[in-house]
Amino acid sequence: MHTTKLTVAILGPGGVGGLIGALLARDGHRVICVAREETAAVLRRDGLRVESARYGDFTARVEAATRLHEPVDAVLVAVKQTALEEALDRVPARVLGDAIVVPLLNGVEHVAALRERYPSATVVAGTIRVEATRTAPGRVVHGSPFADLELAAPVEQFADRLRHAGLGVTLRTDETAMLWDKLAFLAPFALLTTRHQAPLGAVRSERRPELLAVLDEVTAVAQAAGAPVTAETVLSFLDRAPHAMRSSMQRDAAAGRPLELDAIGGAVLRAGAAHGVDTPATARLVAEAARPANREV
Repeated sequence: MHTTKLTVAILGPGGVGGLIGALLARDGHRVICVAREETAAVLRRDGLRVESARYGDFTARVEAATRLHEPVDAVLVAVKQTALEEALDRVPARVLGDAIVVPLLNGVEHVAALRERYPSATVVAGTIRVEATRTAPGRVVHGSPFADLELAAPVEQFADRLRHAGLGVTLRTDETAMLWDKLAFLAPFALLTTRHQAPLGAVRSERRPELLAVLDEVTAVAQAAGAPVTAETVLSFLDRAPHAMRSSMQRDAAAGRPLELDAIGGAVLRAGAAHGVDTPATARLVAEAARPANREV
């Protein structure tokens, strides 16, 4: 895998998936985007178009299909949790075989579900830190100066191919710690910015007691689940982040799209219940964020 070109399927060629697919295709790999028919038609005709200060503006030619029909070396699952079940029907287990499957989803529960669905594949837990937005089918605007993945498995050759394409890749040995590191930051950030429809700077100044309460609960759950994450570490990161930073859940709420409340907030509540950790502040936020009429504007 290190010296040869890969065949990689991108399930969900939106902002994140589109950026990764375009970078891999530009680096000479065969990329098959698996998407709905209207998106697949655009990709077949126009390719993936990327606007990026880091990578430049470019168009990458890719293949596109509504369903995976052949084995591949790897599949990157880049849909949101709300669309996961429908999307996975496009990638049959009998076709996939022993490919590497990297889900770049929010939450912690999807990895086990994918391993059950694809027993012959190597499902590698992954997270990504990037700001990449799909502005139209096949068009991606990459806004952050980084696109950094973490993968919790010894997949050195695959990681090398991703790095050669321009992505930052760190390999982790502790899958639980990696997933909860992200969720411990994401849950307070997404839930509070969505509930109050305010950027992070306003949340951490005007809603600080609520932020601290949720942060304490989420990190207590993470620790009970086996992740060595602390409230102080996450708070330090939140306090250093840009004032205007908004969560993708907040943008989804403003646009009337389905929210990943269950994958983010629900996962914390279920893990808390499983480990005997009370999460009243988080439960209240999840309930309030689920009621559009109660979100503050």
